[in-house]
Amino acid sequence: MRTASLIAQYLVGVIFVAFGLNGFLNFIPLPPTGGIAGQFMGALYASHYLVVIFAFQIIAAVLLLVNRYVPLAVAMLAPVIINILCFHAFMAPSGLPLALFVAALWAVIFVNVRPAFTGLFQPRLQPRS
Repeated sequence: MRTASLIAQYLVGVIFVAFGLNGFLNFIPLPPTGGIAGQFMGALYASHYLVVIFAFQIIAAVLLLVNRYVPLAVAMLAPVIINILCFHAFMAPSGLPLALFVAALWAVIFVNVRPAFTGLFQPRLQPRS
């Protein structure tokens, strides 16, 4: 399982470095999206909100690639992946297979670093004595 997690970690790292840098450098030209997806992306670009998202993607991806602070990188990428999944599920279904693939890779990484999140999955807070 450790090998699968490491492979998934590097794949997710490469994917998010590539797409994060593409947000700044535009070396992978994407076709313009129409309809509500295009309006949504236009609003995100116009407000410069995507700068923050692309920066988060790059930072988390670099952490995965250098194998440092992997639980932090996993936590940083979780909301980004959820938003990507929702975007493709509700507005642009053509990109859903890649989004599901990345989510599955993220889940493999999460299972490996799950002990770092044990405090989050407690039903009750244990008071300090």
